[in-house]
Amino acid sequence: MTPSRQIRKKVPSRKSAHRDAQVDLRERVKELTCLYSIARLAAQRDLSTKEVLQGIVEVLPPAWLYPEIAYARIALDGAAYATPGFREGRCRQRADILLGGKRRGSVEVVYAEERPELDEGPFLREERTLLDAVAKEIANFLTGRQAEQDKSNLEDQVRHADRLATIGQLAAGVAHELNEPLGSILGFAQLAKKCPGLPSQAERDIEKISNASLLARDIVKKLLIFARQMPPQKIRVNVNQLIEEVLNFFKSRCTQEGVELIWALSSDLPPVDADPSQLNQVVMNLVVNALQAMPRGGHLKIQTLYEGNKVLLIVEDTGIGMHEEVLEKIFTPFFTTKEVGEGTGLGLPVVHGIITSHGGSVRVRSNVGQGTRFEIQLPAAKE
Repeated sequence: MTPSRQIRKKVPSRKSAHRDAQVDLRERVKELTCLYSIARLAAQRDLSTKEVLQGIVEVLPPAWLYPEIAYARIALDGAAYATPGFREGRCRQRADILLGGKRRGSVEVVYAEERPELDEGPFLREERTLLDAVAKEIANFLTGRQAEQDKSNLEDQVRHADRLATIGQLAAGVAHELNEPLGSILGFAQLAKKCPGLPSQAERDIEKISNASLLARDIVKKLLIFARQMPPQKIRVNVNQLIEEVLNFFKSRCTQEGVELIWALSSDLPPVDADPSQLNQVVMNLVVNALQAMPRGGHLKIQTLYEGNKVLLIVEDTGIGMHEEVLEKIFTPFFTTKEVGEGTGLGLPVVHGIITSHGGSVRVRSNVGQGTRFEIQLPAAKE
């Protein structure tokens, strides 16, 4: 009796062990399948970061013990990616997503219903390990994507610099070649105007030739400034006085076009070491651009400030503004959104070239339908 009773006790124990092993194996397969799916998603370069993160949350619930009531969510930098029907629950397992030692978000799995207590609430110890591994995989994926983006940005900057250098060399060569014939045209036009008995129509036509030549020479000058072939002749410049002279020139135009001109010039502004003619061109270009951006009128504010040994010139309009794609190209030579014949695409590149040659910087902020703000920073003149 005793031996047979012992045998009967051992049989169910063997079955239980076998059943537990099968359960453990099934859970391990689910975990490996989850990690493999995440690795495949991260490897797909044609998917955006948002698509990959959304794909990850959708492969998480099947890897947990109770997939039928499991929901997953990734919170990252203020954005959330969740499985359909996700809702907060008391039974929750969470892991932080760390990038460079800094918490950027979290990944969590939630049970919509109560379940028996296991290792961590209703969750298994292995599920905690899996969730931590998923958080690390997400961090590795984000780090890789950021590295790719940084590499792409660097390559774009190198290509842009090479393109600018090439354009600069070409522009300098073209400008020098054009200067001589333009000078001849302008000189002969002025001589022709002095001819006695010149018909009035001929005189008007010669005036048009002179004006066209002056305009072409101005474009050549811009090309030379952009190509850094005209180094600035620096003296002490009172920026407020220079701005007042430029704005006095535009007063009547602003009135005609329904633009309210607002001045806010700092009284304690120190001078700057600059080429006054080039600085004048900077202000002129920015004001003209602002007026062209307000075809139906608006407000044009010119402001100067002194902050941290820097003289700030701010030109702000309430015009049509610019899209992000346009904003990225405004300092590219010959890029323009104006109609053919209405712009050369050299105004803002020349502004940028002049300011950088003076050791300053240009910052731009723009919103479509709200306006644009240019901020010029120049080092104050040393005592």
